[in-house]
Amino acid sequence: MLKKFVLLALCAVTLGCNGQQEKEKEEAKVYPVTKTDAEWRAELSELEYYVLRQAGTERPFTSPLNKNYEAGTYVCAACATPLFESENKFDSGTGWPSFDQEIKGNVEYSTDYKIGYARTEEHCATCGGHLGHVFNDGPRDTTGKRHCINGAALEFIPKKAQN
Repeated sequence: MLKKFVLLALCAVTLGCNGQQEKEKEEAKVYPVTKTDAEWRAELSELEYYVLRQAGTERPFTSPLNKNYEAGTYVCAACATPLFESENKFDSGTGWPSFDQEIKGNVEYSTDYKIGYARTEEHCATCGGHLGHVFNDGPRDTTGKRHCINGAALEFIPKKAQN
């Protein structure tokens, strides 16, 4: 019994340390768009700040972008970097906007241990804003990836407005 407890404790400490190391690496990175906490708070809505700057998660099925199927580009709500194209969006049934691929070079990845196991977290490569997570349960006929993204982290630019 004691051996099991010690083993469990060691696993918890290891996971906690890994998560802390990842967080420290992420905080040490300097992004092309860097602002103070006060500047981010002034520019973003409360929900955008919670998601993008505090790595929060919006409630499922609350984003109007979840069921948006208009042609266009999804950009970072904090810095307007293009992140996802509408032709790569699909209805995953999860309640969050989902895409089978990102715009290459505009999204970065890290490992997140916040819920006790490793997940691949996505960030805007320009400002470091938290977007969501990527999973391997997306459409098999394309990439097999599901980029599960908080709608609060995105703004949608319709194709007709881009011309």
